[in-house]
Amino acid sequence: TAQERAAVMAFSEAAGETRLGTTIATLGSLADPGIWLKTPLVTERLLGRVDYNGTSVNLELRPSGGEAGSGSQISLPAMRLLDAPLTGLLELTVFKD
Repeated sequence: TAQERAAVMAFSEAAGETRLGTTIATLGSLADPGIWLKTPLVTERLLGRVDYNGTSVNLELRPSGGEAGSGSQISLPAMRLLDAPLTGLLELTVFKD
């Protein structure tokens, strides 16, 4: 929703955030609401941020359960906030708060 987008974009970068690495992400399940990234870079739900082509969005990091390097899935709302192509493979830099 517009309200969710405004709330996410209003967050400022947290002091002391940690760079987790990069991942290749594809569009995740459309039935799973929210602004999130499912990734093997985390083992528990955390707040974080991703960068894509100079655009940044704050989101929820969710563990994917996959092996390191297995890639990630990103929600449709997060892709829209990043102005990312819906059918592409996105190289994301991932940070945790």
